[in-house]
Amino acid sequence: MDPIALSVFSSRIAAVCDEMGAQLRRAAFSPNIRDRLDYSCAVFDAEGELAAQAAHIPVHLGSMAHAMTGIVGEIDWSPGDMVVVNDPYRGGTHLPDVTLIAPLFVDGERVAFVANRAHHADIGAEAPGSMPLSTRLDQEGLVIPPTHLLRGGDAVREAWALLTRNARNPRESAGDFRAQVSANRRGLERLAALVGERGREAFAEGLAALNDYAETLTRETLAAIPAGRYAFTDFLDDDGQGNHDLAIRVTIVVDGGGIDVDFTGTAGQTAGNVNCPLAVAAAAVFYAFRCLLPDETPACAGSLRPIRLHAPAGCLVNARPPAAVAAGNVETSSRVVDAVLGALHPALPERIPAASHGGMNNVAMGSNGSPAWDYYETMGGGMGAAPGCAGLSGVQTHMTNTLNTPVEVLESHYPLRVGRYALRRGSGGAGRWPGGDGLVREYHFLRPTDVTVLTERRRHAPWGLAGGADGQPGANRLDGEPLPPKTAFRAHAGQVLTIETPGGGGFGNEERD
Repeated sequence: MDPIALSVFSSRIAAVCDEMGAQLRRAAFSPNIRDRLDYSCAVFDAEGELAAQAAHIPVHLGSMAHAMTGIVGEIDWSPGDMVVVNDPYRGGTHLPDVTLIAPLFVDGERVAFVANRAHHADIGAEAPGSMPLSTRLDQEGLVIPPTHLLRGGDAVREAWALLTRNARNPRESAGDFRAQVSANRRGLERLAALVGERGREAFAEGLAALNDYAETLTRETLAAIPAGRYAFTDFLDDDGQGNHDLAIRVTIVVDGGGIDVDFTGTAGQTAGNVNCPLAVAAAAVFYAFRCLLPDETPACAGSLRPIRLHAPAGCLVNARPPAAVAAGNVETSSRVVDAVLGALHPALPERIPAASHGGMNNVAMGSNGSPAWDYYETMGGGMGAAPGCAGLSGVQTHMTNTLNTPVEVLESHYPLRVGRYALRRGSGGAGRWPGGDGLVREYHFLRPTDVTVLTERRRHAPWGLAGGADGQPGANRLDGEPLPPKTAFRAHAGQVLTIETPGGGGFGNEERD
């Protein structure tokens, strides 16, 4: 395939993912999907290898790419099928992220899959928002192994009932799942048109060429990294269960034949929910190296081939079931990125940025009373500075790129008022290129509300590089009194929760001419 034809082919597959995402957003009921854009869409080949993805959420997409082949291999697929799964130990991330997978058959032959993953604020956990201070997976909500939601295009009633019967708002929950179904149907329609134009064999040849091209670009990029052994250790603040300073240690070996990334020396899985399955750690590693690749590199399986990953079973980033994982997806994945980038800095000092705010600053809340409600959001912070570039302020970084929930949407849907939403001035680390500032957000509770806060970088500041200062750690307060990084409580009407997110690290000595 000539370069122009390959570029057009790559763009057309990626456009399928983009259109799936637009369909999902338009049809969704909940603010999590419709306003925050907490969803991702991708196309896979007939065996489950990644073919294309939209620029959605790295932790969703990287974990799907890592685990999809296993899911594909255990299902007897037929035209019109759609399978739902959220089990973190079967290719998921954490339970609120629910994935729908659908095969594409052409002339009786399976040629591809489409999939989308969306965050559901209520997946049946006792704690509103389904992000509890858990110690076991089953405390975090409904665990869904790969299960047919549709067979031959017909709804499987038992599966639909399973998804909605424990929801606090069954109508909203069912609406979001139907939106995911519609997104997959749109993807199948567009993908079928592409295959119909080219034919099955030409489509398969195009995917093979795309993967080979992506692998070539990746190997060329990795070959520019000086050969050597690079190590770095970063820390999680705590696990919410009394265990502090949990080490994530990574050793990267560059030998000219690819990259070996080894997490030997990382803390063992812990009692709290900062554990993560290997698929989530893989997503963070893939993301970090993807940032080094040329913009034109196709987001497909070929780009991942030169990266080899090892993490001891039972460690924090390769936990065994039934370890709790709710915060592993959102917080530990971010620290894995920090550790990988920290290790790469000596090898690529002009390309690696200082640490960003280092988490997703999760706030989950709601009530089991009447009316029952659930809400979940993440907050941005300061981006780490890089050579020649100051860090951005008040943004999501690395493993998520969701939007914030607009104040008007929040206040119109829930018994809350936002008293303040502003940049946290001066929280970014000083340097020749300063780190970005974090955010401040105040929630005023209008009714009694159950709240869970899962945050990081409250003890260990985002680090600066090359003489740049660290960013300021974040802080959480209830009525002005400090809260732990991870906590759950009942807020009364009139109380105020304040979340101050960390700033990014600075880069370079600011006194340098």
